[in-house]
Amino acid sequence: MTKEEALRLWKSASWTELAKAAHEKRIEIHGKKNVSYTVFRIINYTNICKIACSFCSFKNTKPYTLTLKEIHTEALKAKKQGANGIFFQGGVNPDIPLDYYLNVIELLNKKLGFPVRAFSPVELFHMAKDNKMPLPKLLQKLKAAGLSSVPGAGAEIMTARMRKILAPKKLSAKEWCKVMEECHKQGLKSSANIVIGSTESPEDIIEHLNYIREVQNKTGGFQSFIPWVFQPQTSAFPIRHVRSDEYIKLVALCRLFFHNIPNIEVSVLGMGKALGELALYAGGNDISSVVLKERVMRSQGIESIEEAEEFIKNAGFKAVRRGIDYSQLSLIL
Repeated sequence: MTKEEALRLWKSASWTELAKAAHEKRIEIHGKKNVSYTVFRIINYTNICKIACSFCSFKNTKPYTLTLKEIHTEALKAKKQGANGIFFQGGVNPDIPLDYYLNVIELLNKKLGFPVRAFSPVELFHMAKDNKMPLPKLLQKLKAAGLSSVPGAGAEIMTARMRKILAPKKLSAKEWCKVMEECHKQGLKSSANIVIGSTESPEDIIEHLNYIREVQNKTGGFQSFIPWVFQPQTSAFPIRHVRSDEYIKLVALCRLFFHNIPNIEVSVLGMGKALGELALYAGGNDISSVVLKERVMRSQGIESIEEAEEFIKNAGFKAVRRGIDYSQLSLIL
């Protein structure tokens, strides 16, 4: 599918047409029966951030940076709850030394046995810059400490026009892509996403998707793609209502556009169960995760393993529990 074809479909095709085509493509790739999920604990290690995104309220809470002991305590709680991974991310805090990150990753991975997905391209870029270290060397150090993959956070909408509106201090689209390419080169797989619900145009959406697809053509490092919707957080950032049919249409278009990304994750966390179920019939094959704790977004999602498996079963599928890296852990009949 070309960019021009994708733009035409976004503007003129009905959501039902796209959903039908995307579901057929999803069956071709993943079969009719299985829907995957994982269980991870999000640890937001600091809310101190020099980037100041217009849409984020997380930084406006009481400033903190977790100690190694506090992180250890939270990780042990997650292990008892059945988590099979840790998602570790925070703000861009220039006062945190590199040893903090290395010690935390080593604790989580080598001492507690968690696969760790951590540090958005924005965090990694500034971590390298603040430590006067080439990005490849930084990634090698983090990987040696136990980092297994990176999230696709910090992308939102990657066009020059939207970057000025959303976060002018954040990475440009090209910078974000270059960091991701280096992560993939170093063997750190990742996810990618898009967030709609602001003043983005159809052209902005398709340009963003094309940036992701071009990186994937080079590296093959994106394991999944997640369409998101902005949530109301600050009065300084007006959001628009994203209708249910628009969200479903986006999920479907992503499945059709990304011939080279295997998994499309459904945002049950952000969109709720009803839309999440429908999205599984519009190209989605994964419900993202059971998130044991989340401080940034208001969760509308699934909060236990039993709830995840029941949701997938009630939607008409078989639940497959996976790891953060999409390795299959178990099939729930």
